[in-house]
Amino acid sequence: MKVSSMLPCKGCTPWQGLLFTACLLTCWHLSTTDEVSIELVPPQVVEGENVLFLVHNLPDNLRALSWFKGRTNTSHEIALYTIHAKECVTGPVHSGREIVHSSGSLRILKVTQKDIGYYTLRTFNKQSETVSITSTYLHVNTFLWNCGRLATSAQPTIESLPPVVPEGGQVILKVHNVPENLLGFVWFKGKAVFWHLEIGRYMLSTKSSVLGPAHSGREEFLSNGILLFHNVTEEDAGLYTLRILSTDMKNEEAHVEIQVDTALYKCCNPLTSSKILTEPVPRYAAEGESVLLLAHNLPKKMISFSWYRSMYKVPAFKIVEYNSIRNTTNWWNESTGREIVYSSGSLLLLNVTQNDARMYTLETLDIYYKVETSHVQFHVNKPLTQPTIKVTDIRDKGDRSVMFTCVSPDIDTSISWFFNYHSLKITERMTLSPTKCGLRIDHVRWEDEGEYRCLVTNRVGIKVSHPVKWP
Repeated sequence: MKVSSMLPCKGCTPWQGLLFTACLLTCWHLSTTDEVSIELVPPQVVEGENVLFLVHNLPDNLRALSWFKGRTNTSHEIALYTIHAKECVTGPVHSGREIVHSSGSLRILKVTQKDIGYYTLRTFNKQSETVSITSTYLHVNTFLWNCGRLATSAQPTIESLPPVVPEGGQVILKVHNVPENLLGFVWFKGKAVFWHLEIGRYMLSTKSSVLGPAHSGREEFLSNGILLFHNVTEEDAGLYTLRILSTDMKNEEAHVEIQVDTALYKCCNPLTSSKILTEPVPRYAAEGESVLLLAHNLPKKMISFSWYRSMYKVPAFKIVEYNSIRNTTNWWNESTGREIVYSSGSLLLLNVTQNDARMYTLETLDIYYKVETSHVQFHVNKPLTQPTIKVTDIRDKGDRSVMFTCVSPDIDTSISWFFNYHSLKITERMTLSPTKCGLRIDHVRWEDEGEYRCLVTNRVGIKVSHPVKWP
């Protein structure tokens, strides 16, 4: 009898029927193999749709493979599939909607909110040893927003407010260009993403945070990605990394530096501490303007300083090197011809574009061969274009909803909604997308009828859409 390549785990051997399962689940020795990957098809799934966990680079000569829900708890197994016997064994969390393909892929039919979470694929060789363990996250949307930017467009950026914080003060790390297909945020202390450097994470699905090993007890997480520091100390100074988690698993990273002023007298100039500090002037610029990367507290007995167009101090990112003793300037490959360097350590950028908005690094060297570094970044905005509103009516079994989409090509903007010339008051029947570019009203009533506008703002302007009358 021909065996189908699609094996629904129904009516198969009972869960207890396969004796070597226990052995397979306790073997954790990983052998070298090509990296197995899992692709979600479609990458964003709506409640009631089907989703396929498409497996790539499955190792050869496997004996079995196992799918389970979660990342580490093997008791939450969905199904175990033996390759040569082409036999599927259902696990304790199999719901009757899961189908295992002979290719190793897993299909879930008519997904629900209960299906949200991590899914892990484990493969085993003929010696019953674990060959690979691969996990991915499934997020189920109640509906999809078709507005704003996805993870493939403008990169997220972070700014420190204030740019230089006095010791004992408070600083906010604010995130810009957050994607619409958002799952959560993970903050790390430093520029590397390691578990022991994790401050904590915030997940939107549970609206809760989980603290990491690098959490000091003075950090607070907010739902929009903001990390708030209380009672800042000198030890808090340095680089921080934000990893943004999205439903398509294309995680993005952004970096920011906290600069701490350790001056004894806080009433004096906040830039009087001994550590070198840098600040952009202005911090927010329009395209075509000039930005000065202003340096403070350079060493009195300095040999040289260098500027890098990155947070990494490697020759490939170097813009310029200035020798203070010889009074010579050496321009490197990352120079665009629009820079002017000053002996004071500052760097002027002329006619800036959005591509110039990134992190820069100043490195100094004194006669004692002491190296100091400081990082600085600024933001560049284009003039705004007028947004438009797209309206989508949704009818389900006699019930009616409406979705308004504020369509704008601009990034790093704030969006607000107006109804009949007044700021819209959000009710329990209304839902805003993460960036507020989408507005959904469920169970619409007569009081929802009227004119809707969206207002788009950035640091260089304001634009309002033409009114849209509904219905």
